[in-house]
Amino acid sequence: MPPSPPPSAGLSPGTTTAAHGNDALPFDHTAPRCPPTAQRRQAADADTHIPKPAVARANLAVSAAAPEGSPESRAEGMRDYTVLQQHVMFWDRDGDGQIYPWDTFVGFRDLGFSVLFSLLAVVIVNVNFSYPTRLAVSWWPDVWFRVYVGGIHKAKHGSDSGTYDKEGRFVPQMFEDLFSKWDVHGAGSLSAGELWHMIKGNRLAADPFGWGAAIFEFGTTWLLLQKDGRVSKEDLRQTYDGTIFWKIKEAREQGKGWDKGFGLRDLFELGQRELKARVA
Repeated sequence: MPPSPPPSAGLSPGTTTAAHGNDALPFDHTAPRCPPTAQRRQAADADTHIPKPAVARANLAVSAAAPEGSPESRAEGMRDYTVLQQHVMFWDRDGDGQIYPWDTFVGFRDLGFSVLFSLLAVVIVNVNFSYPTRLAVSWWPDVWFRVYVGGIHKAKHGSDSGTYDKEGRFVPQMFEDLFSKWDVHGAGSLSAGELWHMIKGNRLAADPFGWGAAIFEFGTTWLLLQKDGRVSKEDLRQTYDGTIFWKIKEAREQGKGWDKGFGLRDLFELGQRELKARVA
């Protein structure tokens, strides 16, 4: 008979799995000897709001609050594209299925990012994702570093949230899990710190590219969408299907501007608050 495993830290003899939150389901979803399973709870009730949440949606980013997705994604023509394709179509303005480096630059500028940040985005996006998406068309690298919308699923990287599957579809269960695991206060939003803990929690071994990509993607998302330091669940859902990008562009073009995000003024005000706090 194999020896019994040593008791884990913090687990008293005789403690049952029910004491660790497993009593609500007919099976265990936490393991006492692996603390992260209790710290990062799954959205076990997702199916009460979303039919078959573990089944990926090809063209709709749905959530408990938006079980039918975005109206724009249900429009004629858009249903032919996966959610991941819809996410990047904001940068394909002429609809030719190809995103040139200058398309990336213009798109980020339209979202309100600085010239320097937009140039950085061109390097990160087009240099790194051109060839993987090009493989849907040819083995030869693209001299223009274009990103191909039709092959964008080939650019999916590791160490991500898993909300997009390997074909670019949207997995509602993974999106709900994202908040049940990392929204520690149940606020329906994520702070920069919670996003950082999520990125660290999703890291896979020997995947520096995936780590960097996740930091850029979620860091950019926070800079674009934060309000009072947090990114709302609905804004993040609309980021996955790309509909929020068009709303930001429209708000900026109409002159009223986008009332979310983190800019130089916010950085200055943050510095002022910290300075006052130290003086006090």
